[in-house]
Amino acid sequence: MRISARADYAVRAVLELAVRQEGDDPLKAEAIAAAQGIPHKFLEGILGDLRRAGIVDSRRGGGGGYRLAREPSAVTVADVIRAVDGPIVSVRGERPTGLTYTGSAQPLLPLWIALRANVRRILEGVTLADIAADALPEPVRQLAAEPAAWENP
Repeated sequence: MRISARADYAVRAVLELAVRQEGDDPLKAEAIAAAQGIPHKFLEGILGDLRRAGIVDSRRGGGGGYRLAREPSAVTVADVIRAVDGPIVSVRGERPTGLTYTGSAQPLLPLWIALRANVRRILEGVTLADIAADALPEPVRQLAAEPAAWENP
């Protein structure tokens, strides 16, 4: 599985909002971009996708900017990735449930479905609040603590 730059930037941007947002005061895109080292123009497009998905709200004008539309505990990493990249796991751009294989390739379908289920379980189980508090769920911490998880075969 590959996490796109767009998805990585989106998660970092909403995390910045979760950590720095105070009350109803929005945060300017320039401030988010500077804090996270994200190209400003690229971030504007990402924030537009997040706004259309209902993850962030925006306000125009001198006091304008962006803020989370929901509490950080109500936004999962999966929500953010889907908003900017679409389905979490796809095969050749299709959802695994829409694929069919024949002959010796038939066992691939349950493999892709299992992969999708595991990725979704992790990404849907971690909220912005979890990351902001440096309190990842224990199953995620355990997976990340495995020495083999840090190796590149």
